[in-house]
Amino acid sequence: MTTSTRTDVPPTGDERASLVTFLDYVRDTALMKCEGVSAADAAAAPLPGSPLMTMGGLISHLRWVEHWWFDVIFLGGEDRGPWTDEDPDGEMRVGAEIPMPDLLADYAADAARHRELVAARSLDDVAERPIRDGRRVNLRWILFHLIEETARHNGHLDILREMADGTTGD
Repeated sequence: MTTSTRTDVPPTGDERASLVTFLDYVRDTALMKCEGVSAADAAAAPLPGSPLMTMGGLISHLRWVEHWWFDVIFLGGEDRGPWTDEDPDGEMRVGAEIPMPDLLADYAADAARHRELVAARSLDDVAERPIRDGRRVNLRWILFHLIEETARHNGHLDILREMADGTTGD
């Protein structure tokens, strides 16, 4: 993904175009927030109350959250996430240890695969696995949730980046 194509204006006004455009927009924003960050700043956890909140940890989290919702819940596939019952935030922990260029490449590659999945399915298709309360959500709900989740963490990335080296932007 490149930031030169980053837009929140869909090519058409239909629901699918709006959802996929906004998901790509927040994904691209996360990538943009991390471009050129130093290795030390990517691994830094400057907030005393949030020792796992690093830029690398957040990108890892976003990647693995998409894995959870698309691959595990929607498709019913195997959970390959780096979390365990003993370490439920494992994706945040390992993200601080992986070089940012690798994290960004993995996130972008998974996003491309998930983009193809979404294009091939109906927004009304229901997940193979239920969520915690026993209901099975549809693809539409998953897309809305991932937009919300990614946008929320973009705010965290924005703060961490400004704290790290003063870089700001939309």
